Amino acid sequence: MSTSFDTLELNARLIKGLEMQQITQPTDIQYKAIPLALENKDIIGQSHTGSGKTLAYLIPLFEKIDTGKREMQAIILTPTHELALQIDRQIKLLSENAKIPVTSIAIIGQVNIKKQIEKLREKPHIIVGSTGRIFELIKLRKINAHTVKTIVIDEGDKLLDENNLTGVKDVIKTTMRDRQLMMFSATLNQNTLNTAMELMKNPEVLKVADVHPMSQTITHMYIVAEQRDKIEILRKLVASIKPEKAIVFVNKSDLIEITSAKLQYHHIAASAIYGTATKEERRQALQGLRSGKIQLLVASDLAARGLDIEGVTHIFNLDLPEDSKEYLHRVGRTGRMGKSGTAISIVTKKEIQWIKKYEKDFKINVEEKVIFKGVIQYPFKRKFP
Repeated sequence: MSTSFDTLELNARLIKGLEMQQITQPTDIQYKAIPLALENKDIIGQSHTGSGKTLAYLIPLFEKIDTGKREMQAIILTPTHELALQIDRQIKLLSENAKIPVTSIAIIGQVNIKKQIEKLREKPHIIVGSTGRIFELIKLRKINAHTVKTIVIDEGDKLLDENNLTGVKDVIKTTMRDRQLMMFSATLNQNTLNTAMELMKNPEVLKVADVHPMSQTITHMYIVAEQRDKIEILRKLVASIKPEKAIVFVNKSDLIEITSAKLQYHHIAASAIYGTATKEERRQALQGLRSGKIQLLVASDLAARGLDIEGVTHIFNLDLPEDSKEYLHRVGRTGRMGKSGTAISIVTKKEIQWIKKYEKDFKINVEEKVIFKGVIQYPFKRKFP
């Protein structure tokens, strides 16, 4: 994309604020979505992980919000607490850098509601958070939904599924009929698309083709092991590589905490984010990885949704996703902004079929390796006389 943000006729201060984050050119989804969002069009946007979807809706929100009014003007719905907090941080960072006084608050469950009510008295312009708690505060008349002009559904493939759709509809119904509705997602199946179309008014559907979506700066490899030996192989890899920041993916949520505990037993600085963790435990885990106090963050695909942690050098897959797109989402958390990254999958012989599928789907080379005497190398080739 050779276009600059100037061609989108944005506020000069906003462009300057983006430059302070080394963001100088709009991505494909931003270039397509921003003009339509500024026209108050309903939008369904799909583009791959790491393509800039968050700023695709935050930039027009910054343009449209009337900072002269102390009222709630936008709601951003997210499927996870981590994503809500991450978006809230981005809003605050952009507000500070651009010197535009847009205010925000993260509203999530498992947090003292009285403290949230206290903060809501300041009338933040943007509310980011989970549908359940936001709807609860609307019913308590602590959030005035009648002043909300835009609702954003982030990670729409998750929020519009059968488990979350009712909560999303509850929030939408409390707002005025002429409000704008935008949904963004890395994946977009037909069911999600149909559901979103039913919620919106003549939406613009934007799909950014996944042309070479896999970053070329990521090195892919796999090591074959018995299921029972996977943790030991991971331990040896960590000892050999000494990764600065890494994420370990486990498929089953109930094994996340166990995996983290086993790594800690081997004196590896690891932590985890999982379904039953408290907000404080999640915050400490993410802060620990960001600050460098821990090396490994153990998570499932759901727990890691939307995570954008700068400087992740390695992705370790203790289990493989059957869906190739989930593999793309996982490894897309490293090798960003032109930096190199490494994705290492520890697989059983049966799981090699998934490796071959990833190679075919993404036109990548995933090399088989072994770790021997603390060194990662190619498998030994048996010599015959």
